[in-house]
Amino acid sequence: MERTSQVIGQSGAFLDALERASRAAALDRPVLVIGERGTGKELVAERLHRLSPRWDQPLVVMNCAALPESLIEAELFGHEAGAFTGATKARAGRFEEAHRGTLFLDELGTLSMAAQERLLRAVEYGEITRIGASRPARVDVRIVAATNEHLPDKVDAHEFRADLLDRLSFEVVTLPPLRARTGDIAVLADHFGRRMASEIGWDRWPGFGPRALDQLHTYRWPGNVRELRNVVERAVYRWDGDGPVDAIEIDPFASPFRPQGGAGGGPRRATPAPASASASSAADAPPEDSPVAACEAGPSDFKSRVAQFERELLARALADHRFNQRATAEALGLSYDQLRHALRRHELINATGS
Repeated sequence: MERTSQVIGQSGAFLDALERASRAAALDRPVLVIGERGTGKELVAERLHRLSPRWDQPLVVMNCAALPESLIEAELFGHEAGAFTGATKARAGRFEEAHRGTLFLDELGTLSMAAQERLLRAVEYGEITRIGASRPARVDVRIVAATNEHLPDKVDAHEFRADLLDRLSFEVVTLPPLRARTGDIAVLADHFGRRMASEIGWDRWPGFGPRALDQLHTYRWPGNVRELRNVVERAVYRWDGDGPVDAIEIDPFASPFRPQGGAGGGPRRATPAPASASASSAADAPPEDSPVAACEAGPSDFKSRVAQFERELLARALADHRFNQRATAEALGLSYDQLRHALRRHELINATGS
């Protein structure tokens, strides 16, 4: 994994996290890197490898969330020819590729329980067995893992093995979100702005104007450094003025013509009121998608009404976010685990494709 990005920041919380990572790098022990999306977990993983005695050996990356559950074990541990349909020849897994080096497991919290069990054996004994093989193979691999979830909560919910967490959490490096690094926003924005100006051939970098800087500092940055980079680079390439860049568009989807919900992208059609309804009753009637309307159309007892409304709210939010569970959880103000629990309770988990 070769990176051109740099680790940039001067806030105390960020420097403390980097210092912890640097101290842990020299030890041949597993490290967990925790942080929200876009906080730079991959860069810290690379730092852990480059500052370790394994720096001249492979750094192998696997995104655990990018593969279907049926393929994760084959990717991690490899397989023999004929081990399953489509396995026409033997293939080494990521553990064998990372022998004597570092294996970076991104999105660790998405691993299935079966894969966690096999990963535990690999971490504990330094042995892996290819799918379809009869004998284990020895591997010498240092594990660095990353997640944006609080794994102890997943242990409590029986979604993550406690013994595996114990093995992987020798050191835990938690990266602060950008909203906790307000002093770094201007530094990072200037870095990304200069780089973009050079890329598009500007003779000099004029910096940002006061209005743009105010926008950058007052926004909450849920996407953290990655989102900041996109916003800055977009502002620079769109800027046609002579002076400092002073026009920032935070939301690239902002448009008066964007689709207004619904699977077909068109406007929702309201159901007409009965002809006999009076003007006052029509004015007092709740909207069709309001909690009151949902409850009035359902069962009579309180708990059933609440459950029905909650199910409809979850189903609508999932559809609005194209069944992306993480985006849905963020929109509803829930953690990912809370959303998953609610989906299971209302038997909506299959509708999400999970």
